[in-house]
Amino acid sequence: MEQQLFHSVRLDSDKCQGCTNCIKRCPTQAIRVRNKKAYIISDRCIDCGECIRVCPHHAKYAVSEHFNEIIKYKYRIALPAPALYGQFNNLENVDYVLTGLKKMGFDDVVEVSKGAELISSATRMMEKELKKPVISSACPAVVRLIRTRFPNLIGNLIPLVAPVNMAAKIAREEAKKKTGLPDEDIGVFFISPCPAKRTAIKAPICLDESGINGAFAMKDIYPILFQTMDRLTPEEVELLNDSGIIGVGWASSGGEAAGLLKERYLAADGIENVINVLEELEDEKLNDLDFIELNCCTGGCVGGVLTVENPYVAKARIQRLRKFMPVSCNSLPEEYDVSELSWSKELTPSPAMKLADNVIKAMKMMTRLREIEASLPGLDCGICGAPSCRALADDIVRGYASEDYCIFHKVDYNNEDQSLPIPFRNKVINGENSEDKTDEG
Repeated sequence: MEQQLFHSVRLDSDKCQGCTNCIKRCPTQAIRVRNKKAYIISDRCIDCGECIRVCPHHAKYAVSEHFNEIIKYKYRIALPAPALYGQFNNLENVDYVLTGLKKMGFDDVVEVSKGAELISSATRMMEKELKKPVISSACPAVVRLIRTRFPNLIGNLIPLVAPVNMAAKIAREEAKKKTGLPDEDIGVFFISPCPAKRTAIKAPICLDESGINGAFAMKDIYPILFQTMDRLTPEEVELLNDSGIIGVGWASSGGEAAGLLKERYLAADGIENVINVLEELEDEKLNDLDFIELNCCTGGCVGGVLTVENPYVAKARIQRLRKFMPVSCNSLPEEYDVSELSWSKELTPSPAMKLADNVIKAMKMMTRLREIEASLPGLDCGICGAPSCRALADDIVRGYASEDYCIFHKVDYNNEDQSLPIPFRNKVINGENSEDKTDEG
């Protein structure tokens, strides 16, 4: 029985047309189509947002807080992700963005890029203690992917809080000193480029709590912020920027790795590329590297499904913007205890892919799974509602499907007189439809 967990990615069944776009792209095979409707297997979903990206009917969507949520708090703080800067054309000064956020109703703004620079500093300090190659833990979708599909690589992950959690920690401490208010009166809100980051805030798997009260989708904040910025005069712009090239660089692929000032690193983005790298790493083909940065979204956070701009355009804008910045504005003192930034909970493998808790039962089920898979045609067509023949075999041994779900299962491909099932009645011979040959002599 699947476990119901918190997720930011949701399905609108009324809009779902039962196509197979989403099941083919899901990195953890968490989606099935049954009775002409998709459904998401909760304990396999990592909230990467790929299904949102590829659904032509907009049946998948991400939930986030309504902006009125900030009214509940006496003191409100915005945590803008550095990817936000890439959404605006001709932006030469990020203080326009930060001041615009304050004009929208926030009392203070703390850049996530500031937290990124401090996490870069912490990583450099503890690098010698980490198992090589070190895998970045900044992308929560990657962390959940490793936990679900590549549990043997958990030990390679950096056990440090994400930049947004670091920024939230700084924001709360400064707000309490400035206002004297208790935690419950201080609202800290992240402006997020993707649903995985909101899920990590609402249901963290490595922390007892995130310290963040909610997350707004970047695409929801953008139109109001754009109008607010457009009305700003140079005299109104406050000097709020407190991060440099290293921190802002985290917005796009390769930025975090570059911030470590190392040469032996690899940076990959896009879910399929990430999976390929993890498979090679699991096969011990990348042991000559020191650091691996992985982002599920194309281009990095600038490619998140909650952004508004083309990721390549946004990346180019950020690269141009960084030319006017210092290298870094934040670092940890040498005597700083890095353990204060470590995960408060151990990351454990997800049981979602396990066939059974009992080893003997699991082995019997695996034997049966392989037998069923061998009996299936191996077309991975998705017509059965599962992403592959192996996934269907997995569903069958778990009792969630039967072999009849495969319309090709009883077709004898060696018998040329065997008629194919609907909608494949017309036999194809040598790449041409046989009906097209009826008029030839």
